Amino acid sequence: MDWFATHLLKWHHQNGRKDLPWQHKIDPYRVWVSEIMLQQTQVATVIDYYNRFMQRFATVGDLAAAPLDEVLHHWTGLGYYARARNLHKTANIIVAEHAGKFPDQQTTLEGLPGIGRSTAGAIRAIAMNQHATILDGNVKRVLSRFHTIAGYPGAAQVTRQLWALAEAHTPAQRTGNYTQAIMDLGATVCTRRAPSCEKCPVCARCQALADDQVSRYPEPKASKAKPQRSARFFVTSLPNGATLLEQRPLQGLWGGLWTPPERSANTATDAFLNEIGCAPDQLSSEVIAAPFRHTFTHFHLQVEPVYLQLSTPPPTIADTDAKRWVHPDEMHNANEKIGLSAVAVKLLSEAI
Repeated sequence: MDWFATHLLKWHHQNGRKDLPWQHKIDPYRVWVSEIMLQQTQVATVIDYYNRFMQRFATVGDLAAAPLDEVLHHWTGLGYYARARNLHKTANIIVAEHAGKFPDQQTTLEGLPGIGRSTAGAIRAIAMNQHATILDGNVKRVLSRFHTIAGYPGAAQVTRQLWALAEAHTPAQRTGNYTQAIMDLGATVCTRRAPSCEKCPVCARCQALADDQVSRYPEPKASKAKPQRSARFFVTSLPNGATLLEQRPLQGLWGGLWTPPERSANTATDAFLNEIGCAPDQLSSEVIAAPFRHTFTHFHLQVEPVYLQLSTPPPTIADTDAKRWVHPDEMHNANEKIGLSAVAVKLLSEAI
């Protein structure tokens, strides 16, 4: 065990986080769900989602047996919904092909949807007591600073460098504890902004600190302006409060989630009403609300809400696999839970 791992483990024994929900009743399923939720999401946000998710889907079998709509419902607001779809796919594979037991081989785990090299390593190290290595965002930041690794960590050459360092530091014994320790160090001490270097157990040999260059590492990706798109969302409601929702295709933006009908920014209300088979005299009111921006990884979406109140439902619109009228009460009905995009949640909250 090298100097880095020795000092890190000693610090973690005294100062590490030990009361996070996924640190109790540790098994591969619970570790896997936590690792997927923590991708791109802060611990403080994940805790409540994780607890609710585990209360409903206590085992991998429970998750596999649930409809995708319900899984997405429990993910609503957490973002990056491909993670939830992949959780559901993988749960079904584990039940169908591995008798409900997580495989313990790195390559087999990496072959499952949504499980990459680092997540597979975390499952093996933390839940299976195997010698395995992780390289999540926290670890990249710690190692980039400790070794002053130049370049954006997502670049292939830099990633290879960081993996080599991660493997070199990972001890053969107490690997699970070490894995928790280095993630904790990045999350609580070696933070992205305003790191607490004076509390760091490995600061004595941190090259970035010695060079007074901590803020330089890890180097950011070269930035470029995000493109902007615009779309109109027609929030169409009936006198009983039911609102028309459409399910998005599984592949693409908000895959599998339900939203008010989205159309191009130049779609007129008359054209939309004609599309859904609604006569002009069925429209009781129309309110065009102030637009707002929703930001995705690669672009900004300018959301233009149009609230339509109909006197009667259009005869051509009935509940189908891709369209349905949803009453607000249904959102709280355990048998009717559906996944909503963050934009849909905002639009519907304004409509109610």
